[in-house]
Amino acid sequence: MFSTEEIPPDQIAGVEPLWAPFQQSFCVTRSINNLDSARTCPSLRTVTDALVRYIWQQEELPIIRWMELTSSRIEMVRAGLARHFGCDTDEISIVRNSTEALQILLLGIPLDAGDEVLTTTQDYGSMLAALEYRQRRDSVTVNRIDLPTPPESMDQIVDLFRQAITPRTRLILVSHMVNLTGQILPVARICDMARNQGIEVIVDGAQSFGHLNFKQADLKCDYFGTSLHKYMYAPRGTGMLFIRREKVAAVPPLMGGAIAGQGIDDIRKFEGVGIQSTARPLAIGEAVAFQDLVGPERKQARLYYLKQRWMDRFNRIDSMRINTRSEPEMSCGIGNFRIEGVDSGSLRDFLWDKHRIEVQNIGQFGSTIRVSANLYTTLSELDHFCDVIEDVAQKGLPDSYKKD
Repeated sequence: MFSTEEIPPDQIAGVEPLWAPFQQSFCVTRSINNLDSARTCPSLRTVTDALVRYIWQQEELPIIRWMELTSSRIEMVRAGLARHFGCDTDEISIVRNSTEALQILLLGIPLDAGDEVLTTTQDYGSMLAALEYRQRRDSVTVNRIDLPTPPESMDQIVDLFRQAITPRTRLILVSHMVNLTGQILPVARICDMARNQGIEVIVDGAQSFGHLNFKQADLKCDYFGTSLHKYMYAPRGTGMLFIRREKVAAVPPLMGGAIAGQGIDDIRKFEGVGIQSTARPLAIGEAVAFQDLVGPERKQARLYYLKQRWMDRFNRIDSMRINTRSEPEMSCGIGNFRIEGVDSGSLRDFLWDKHRIEVQNIGQFGSTIRVSANLYTTLSELDHFCDVIEDVAQKGLPDSYKKD
């Protein structure tokens, strides 16, 4: 794949022949240009092959015998995830997605009536809905910060969190990377500030794990939840939950029937959801191996390069408004834009109907489009997308796609 000679990641990010083998590693068709990998990324061929293989293998045995046989192998997968996140295996639970991981925390961390949870208006919708439920159930208060789009600086974001904290604030939910725009938030600084005031922090890492090059020590968070079917390329229905070892016992599982023989201080208690296929968690191992092969630093550099390629072109268009900062510390592979006078829903429909280009329509920030290329994306595919958008910016959408 790569030469053994050490080459700075930013120098190889745009060398297309070096990335061709990785582009061919995915279950994609080149008749569709999927620029919406931030929702659900196509799996790797090796992952899909392993998933199918494990499904067939588990059908050969009674399910209980299969689960007994694979329990130690799942521990190897857990160890691989812990190594990538930079924590102990006893701090990692393998769950089904970031929604499950984060709702275990949002609905389970002990809070009293009148306690405040601080988050933002740009956090993921199902997490905000979980907090609304917690508010109704336990009479906690939920405060939301309005983040500017795009922000002026990391200092501005930290100041907004600092100003919003009150003596009643007990918990902060913050996205490492905002799913709407790709904006990276200064999580470590927020965690430092919170810890100094006795406040715990949950980090939503659905868009950052496998995307950015970082470890748990870089974030300094108490809790972290992510899906593995996005930038880790693991099977759909896989996720990861991190809880600091000393905090595991205080958080109850969403489902009360913990796995037999495990105590309240065992991170595996969150995996006790009854009989389920272990094929998916086993196949995570292939995704971890691929991450090792690419290298987190090189992968981040490539994803940033792809985003900047289209963003640099769009920044030259007068009618274009970019809602994502371009500095490497503030964004990576996800970006958000809008064309003045063009409805984003209509633009998304046009891109799909006429060009089989998939992007995400974002209703916020004045009718915008989210773009998330990935390692499987070729430069010719990305450039074709740019050509189509530039033509729309110049000529507008066809009449059949214009809103009345």
